[in-house]
Amino acid sequence: MPRLRTLVTALAVLAASAALPGPALAQAANPKPQTIPALREWTGGTGDFTFADTARIVRDPALATTAGVFADDLTARFGRPVAQVDSGARAGDVVLRLGSTDTALGEEGYALSVTDRVVVTARTDAGAFYGTRTVLQLLKQRTTIPRGTARDWPLKRERGLMVDNGRKYFTPQWLADHVRELAYLKLNYLHLHLTDNLGFRIESEKHPEYVSAQHLTKQQVRDLIALAAKYKITVVPEFDAPGHMDAILAKHPDLKLVSSGGTVNHGFIDLSKPAAYTLIKDIYDEYLPLFPAPYFHIGADEYVTDYAAYPQLLTHARANYGPTANAKDTYLGFVNWANGIVRAAGKTTRAWNDGLHGGSAVRVNPNIVIEFWYKYGLSPQQHVDNGHLISNESWDPTYYVLYNGSVGRPNTTWGYETWNTNVFQGNQTLNAASQTRNLGSKIHVWCDYPAGETEAQIASGIRDPLRMLAQQTWGSPKLVSTWSAFTSVIASVGRNPAWPSSAQPGNLAFGKPVAVSSVETPAFPGVNAVDGDYGSRWSSAYSDGEWITVDLGATRQVGRVKLTWETAYGRAYRVQSSADGVAWTTLREVTAGDGGTDELTGLSGSGRYVRVQGVTRATTWGYSLYEFEVHGA
Repeated sequence: MPRLRTLVTALAVLAASAALPGPALAQAANPKPQTIPALREWTGGTGDFTFADTARIVRDPALATTAGVFADDLTARFGRPVAQVDSGARAGDVVLRLGSTDTALGEEGYALSVTDRVVVTARTDAGAFYGTRTVLQLLKQRTTIPRGTARDWPLKRERGLMVDNGRKYFTPQWLADHVRELAYLKLNYLHLHLTDNLGFRIESEKHPEYVSAQHLTKQQVRDLIALAAKYKITVVPEFDAPGHMDAILAKHPDLKLVSSGGTVNHGFIDLSKPAAYTLIKDIYDEYLPLFPAPYFHIGADEYVTDYAAYPQLLTHARANYGPTANAKDTYLGFVNWANGIVRAAGKTTRAWNDGLHGGSAVRVNPNIVIEFWYKYGLSPQQHVDNGHLISNESWDPTYYVLYNGSVGRPNTTWGYETWNTNVFQGNQTLNAASQTRNLGSKIHVWCDYPAGETEAQIASGIRDPLRMLAQQTWGSPKLVSTWSAFTSVIASVGRNPAWPSSAQPGNLAFGKPVAVSSVETPAFPGVNAVDGDYGSRWSSAYSDGEWITVDLGATRQVGRVKLTWETAYGRAYRVQSSADGVAWTTLREVTAGDGGTDELTGLSGSGRYVRVQGVTRATTWGYSLYEFEVHGA
């Protein structure tokens, strides 16, 4: 009774104080909402905007394509079409406008105002598009957006992903899915490494003899480029030469580089032979017109290290560049020769940094963009001082490498908490005056051992590194300072609404809201168990009886549940359904679980909510699920 009397007294005091004259209690301003990357500037208002069924997109007519993409994404999010109009904005609408005079926004920035409507204002189409990505991320989390205003723009102009399609074939669907995923994170660059020692992965009409059985057709590439253009993604091809050419030289063995001792190098083309230049020019002439991007990547990495073993390269260099030339000048001369072809086509050449030094008569043209991946040769500062633009493709923390028996993953903790895009491999930096010469960075998927992971596993593995990179290349003040806290932001923002659940056809739980009894750490939230990724997981506290519940959104028949366990699995557990989340019916009780994947078929029940209720753990850890799938009858 004393506690009840105290509560009644407190309520009476509050009621009396509310009746007294005086100013109303101020409502706290809304904190900066969760987005990836974080908003650069935010001024919180009070209350929320609600995206209702009547919401429309009111667009500047010049933004028709951007508005159409945004409408498609909202349809994927809400399951219903969203109307688009050119005028007559009203409360509840999302408005997309051009005409901003705020020069600080640059080419990709935007302003956001959230009141009884949402207004995105930008100077360019790209800026308006990135404003829609912010709105999309907020609506992915809930149907309301906190009121307030924002100004947002990126630090670096290039932000993206490189995919080694030369050594491992990636399907057009996987690439298309990642176009949408990159755009969701305001990333804007897709680098396709199309040739390497294990494959030539694009259709060729000039040289079909060296095209791999698994390859992209030119029409598939055109379709990908068209999709990427709608999502403001630049697609840049790489055709690697004069090294990593095994797939090509297998059909042209007469052009393989042979040492003075008779050793045949199967991946190096002999740059002393005129036919080598004819073959490579055929590649450039065929594919330069196919890709509309302003860049064309020639590779040029990891060519000869022991030039003394190939005297023909020295002979060629002195014949073409004078008596002071050394053998390395043959390679550097090739780079400049290739650059001439690329520039004649109206594009800019890009090349890896490792070999671009060491000549005595030839210097690499300064109008080539240097992609700095490792600390060979000249420093980043020296390249910039020589007149080059540079991009930071440093091994650490941007490389995701499939090795034989292991996967080298980016150090996301260091990448998020310490690294920035002006810190290059070997802890080399650029001075303040040179940092504007640094274009940006990418996550790199290298498939040295292509069987090391499946497409789906790679998609799961690069999810978080891409989000680290998005934050660091956008360069806005971080929402949270630690990686462990950032993983909670990742979980909240999730994947783009169109991310496929093709690996789980008919999964009613995919992307639906979840509730859990506990989490081991914020890095393993419940949403990970319904995100379609077999590489992310929910993990509970270390006790029996923990649970996870998914809200299917409506009453559904339940005929099958699939549980993909991590090492910490349930020895005993129940699968239950409920109409209201309060009264539960057990559909199946498991008493001797053995981990791995549990396919629970033949279930007979219905409910809006489905729960896995732990009984006994199999380990000293908690319960840990990669995926919790619910299927109909």
